[in-house]
Amino acid sequence: MIHEEIPPALAGERLDRIVALVTDASRSDAAALVAAGGVLVDGAVITSGKQRLQLGQQIDVDESKLPVVDPPAADPTIDYTVVYEDEHVIVVDKPAGLVVHPGAGNLTGTLVNGLLARYPEIADVGEAHRPGIVHRLDIGTSGLMVVARSVRAYHSLVYALSQREVTRLYRTMVWGHLANPTGVIDAPIGRDHRDPMRMGVVVDGKSARTRYHVLAAYNMPAEASGLECRLESGRTHQIRVHLAAIGHPVVADGTYGGIRHAIVASRPFLHAAELAFVHPGTGESMSFTSPLPDDLVAVESQFTT
Repeated sequence: MIHEEIPPALAGERLDRIVALVTDASRSDAAALVAAGGVLVDGAVITSGKQRLQLGQQIDVDESKLPVVDPPAADPTIDYTVVYEDEHVIVVDKPAGLVVHPGAGNLTGTLVNGLLARYPEIADVGEAHRPGIVHRLDIGTSGLMVVARSVRAYHSLVYALSQREVTRLYRTMVWGHLANPTGVIDAPIGRDHRDPMRMGVVVDGKSARTRYHVLAAYNMPAEASGLECRLESGRTHQIRVHLAAIGHPVVADGTYGGIRHAIVASRPFLHAAELAFVHPGTGESMSFTSPLPDDLVAVESQFTT
């Protein structure tokens, strides 16, 4: 059951659209869920998706009433790199451009489809529509992810993530020079009040913390900085939103103000470069690194000090 309070960004929106957003379902599936009596608004069942909700109303969504869809199919043509595997975990280096799991608008061709071709046993691990997945990377972000291969590993990793016991370090480049060489951005993230399809720093959001460290400062063709960012929480688009909020959007991030004509880049400059966690089976500390991929090296080479 999903419980949400309607934030300013969604005030006045139709119920079926809100349900689609909070469940990551298609609009038609969300409407079917509402019609099936799967949504409570302020404690009362509402079966019309056309009803518009107001700020502060409470909704409860029963995801089990979503239309049953076929589970993800195995697809051996999906290209990704495995850097480690054992009976409990798989560590993947995801390329940019690959969606992690099926969802509205991306029913096939995802990392999950590729994982199922190589590790069919993960079909019974975690959530049926995204088996094995305990955390995600945006489609435009490359780098390291850990995938659960066993039920034991799934629950252990989900708990470790919730307790901030998994280290996730990202390489990024942002526009401008930061005032301090190191810092912490501690600001809640939720739906942008002006555009509910984006995330933003909002007072009614969920707590989020990002630590950063400046690696390099560039002056040409424009002022920019290379950073390492360490997540202390895992909100949607967290690094991109936090850096944009302090006036330093990620280079080439069109969603959050990072497009500049001075630089040619095909995606946001963001790469999951380091991953560390305690192995859920052995208790051993595991650590992995991934070098900056060639396309981001090419972007970096366009800057000089």
